[in-house]
Amino acid sequence: IDGSAGFGIEVAGRRIDGTAVMARVRRERDRFVGFVLDTVEGWPEAHRLQGRARFLAPGVLCVNDDLRVNAARIVIATGATPNIPAGWRARLGERLIVNDDVFDWTTLPGSVAVVGTGVVGLELAQALHRLGVRVRLFGRSGRIGPLTDPVMQSAVKAWLQTALPYSGNATDLDVRREGETVVVEWQDERQSRQQERFDYLLAAAGRRPALSGLDLDKAGIPLDDKGIPRFDRTTCRIGDSPVFIAGDADNDHPLLHEAADDGRIAGRNAGRYPDVRAETRRTPLNIVFTDPQMAMAGASHAELNRSGTPFACGEASFADQGRARVMGRNQGRIRVYGDQADGRIRGAELFGPDVEHLAHLLAWSIQRGDLVSDALACPFYHPVLEEGLRTALQGLARALRDHADGSPR
Repeated sequence: IDGSAGFGIEVAGRRIDGTAVMARVRRERDRFVGFVLDTVEGWPEAHRLQGRARFLAPGVLCVNDDLRVNAARIVIATGATPNIPAGWRARLGERLIVNDDVFDWTTLPGSVAVVGTGVVGLELAQALHRLGVRVRLFGRSGRIGPLTDPVMQSAVKAWLQTALPYSGNATDLDVRREGETVVVEWQDERQSRQQERFDYLLAAAGRRPALSGLDLDKAGIPLDDKGIPRFDRTTCRIGDSPVFIAGDADNDHPLLHEAADDGRIAGRNAGRYPDVRAETRRTPLNIVFTDPQMAMAGASHAELNRSGTPFACGEASFADQGRARVMGRNQGRIRVYGDQADGRIRGAELFGPDVEHLAHLLAWSIQRGDLVSDALACPFYHPVLEEGLRTALQGLARALRDHADGSPR
């Protein structure tokens, strides 16, 4: 395959060069991080103060325990940190890793246990498995990824059972270190005790806001029962204080484009405080880069149900979709939701080949306020994956008509 050698894959010899793979990963990591560091280091020295900060009182910070800073407005943008179960670090030492540690490997390990079936766990588990690493993915709730529609969850579970070694309802999980290996014991769905050994355990059971050590209780701001600041996502303002929050620290939508919007909104409002202005947020868009991909655009199935919004659904399967079959990637399905009151597209959950592109089209359509008929009036080329989206939209249009006519759904 042209270009495969650049990824550390020798097609002719059917060999994966782990050292070359990780060298490329580190180069790309360093390149992306370098852009950020160059930007920060380019700020005038007078506008930079480096050190560990914590609140002493409302509007008062202590930096590095020896410098007092009085601030008229403050933006908290401390990011998030991996959620590691209590005691695992002490038991496993350097054999316990998080997603950031993977980028420091100089070669691929022989085996990795991945705990967590969220976005990070799914993406890394599949990538490592395809690179020849022995992997087992562990979950506890049985839920896989962010999709909320029961039909979509069923489709994802059926795929994952064949994609890589997976224990989705692992209970009574116990981990320990023996020499240079990690021993994982768990109880499976048959209530049978299982054990497997790995070189590393990757903790991918979510992330939490990196707020520890900020002494937020002294900041004079409202906190929820988990110690997370209560804020308005349209202003990024915490309560009625001059403190704002942005990015993964707010535990709202931990995605890069959402974090960038947070920063823009928080920065503007902090800069012009007390003239705080609400800004319209973009249509929600979430993509998981597994293969097949998962994606969500607009309101999810669960969100529509919680809101009490009457909605109809249109769907399509990729099993017999023309382009997907020709490519040999005919797995997955689409579910699109429309408002029964006005016929507008409200959301979608997708699982299939390259659905990142279909999700973008839907997110743009939802943000414009398109009716289902508006979307169907747009061109659909042949043969493309977008024809599957058209099938789902056609089904949604029929479901909405049936509702309007009083026919059974």
